[in-house]
Amino acid sequence: MKLLISLGLCLSLSVNAFAQKKETLSTKDKIIAEQFKKDYQKKNYKKFTGKIIVTDLQVRFDDKVIFYDKKNQNTKLILQEGLIYPQLLTDYLMEKFLDETTDKTQKRFLKLQKDPRASFDVSNMKIEGSHYLSFLDSDPKTKKFNLICKDNKLPGSIQYLIELTNKNATKDTSMEDFIKGSKLTFLLQRTF
Repeated sequence: MKLLISLGLCLSLSVNAFAQKKETLSTKDKIIAEQFKKDYQKKNYKKFTGKIIVTDLQVRFDDKVIFYDKKNQNTKLILQEGLIYPQLLTDYLMEKFLDETTDKTQKRFLKLQKDPRASFDVSNMKIEGSHYLSFLDSDPKTKKFNLICKDNKLPGSIQYLIELTNKNATKDTSMEDFIKGSKLTFLLQRTF
């Protein structure tokens, strides 16, 4: 009888040790998840159609350049496939400014400029890292990333949240094959 009771007690206490534990998110990850949930709007962005030249530390898109850390292969693939490029980010920032700015004087001043896009130009920016946000993905056809960027014209880092969609992907698709067959479906400059 003592043996049965002690065996039952051991089994009941050990169940917790063998149960799957759900990964808890850090505060930073919770903020990113909330921002995705709040600001998510699916949109199909065009891939870069011009000439792309990839070297060890930079990718040239016609006459614009983005630098990257060569240790991060995901960043290199995203740039090499023309999913993220300076002209796209420039247009995104200008559109964001026009949508969010309520100051009519600034909008008028922008329209008076010879080249209003020049104020938002992101050529020579460096993508210091891209982090795959696995905690946000439940569908094998989408993957979300956090791009950490540095622009010499601005103090501090800039972060972009992006979503790539590959309609042919399965849970067994490698990251390289996923990126090569994907398109950009979400872009958000992260706010703090």
